[in-house]
Amino acid sequence: MTRTAVIAGVGPGLGESIARQFGTEGCHVGLFARSGDYIEQLAADLPDPGEGLAVQTDLTSVDEIRDGFETVRAAFGPVDILVNHASAAAWKGLMDVSVEEFEQAWAVNGRGAFVCSQEAVEDMRKTGGGTIIFTGATSAVRSLGGAIGFTAAKFAARGMAMDMAQEFGPEGIHVAHVVVDGQIDTPGVREQFPDRDDETFLDPDSMAETYWHLVEQDDMSTQPFEIHITNGPQNSEFI
Repeated sequence: MTRTAVIAGVGPGLGESIARQFGTEGCHVGLFARSGDYIEQLAADLPDPGEGLAVQTDLTSVDEIRDGFETVRAAFGPVDILVNHASAAAWKGLMDVSVEEFEQAWAVNGRGAFVCSQEAVEDMRKTGGGTIIFTGATSAVRSLGGAIGFTAAKFAARGMAMDMAQEFGPEGIHVAHVVVDGQIDTPGVREQFPDRDDETFLDPDSMAETYWHLVEQDDMSTQPFEIHITNGPQNSEFI
């Protein structure tokens, strides 16, 4: 059975790798991002047997998110998989961050994921189940100091994921949270950190395989809620 996936927040690196992994597994993939040209190119380049659909979407806009899901449904049918992958942050502490910057982080990491989840769960309850994955960060479980907007938003998203897992798990909807605790190997990042060893970077393609493994966890009695991906040769472990 072909599954329909929405990846909310796609860019070079992990978002692209998730899209390609899901395409390889035969999913129809709706790609949400503000950069229309980038996702158009990615949608056209997804590996067979998958099929991509670029949906230019501002994930701070409730109306655009809901319209985006309607576009995906019209093309592919009900949504079976959602990856809440968008992220926004102002790397500032309490006394330096503005209210607008604080709210921007919440609008993307919190409210955007909330609206996407509402849309996806509506479909999944009708079809008998599905998978929702939240991409978290170190700041979702451990404050690093000096990034209060990002930390607050990521803590909120993790709490939302946990609440959803408890509410909808009995209905066959698997909700999981992935803690990304390290520097993802994205274009240009090695130039940004020239003194780091190669093994300190997280491989986005390997990470995407972990996301797909979560989708395949169909035993409702033993589904993991949280996976912690960190540096080292063993990139992920259940916690």
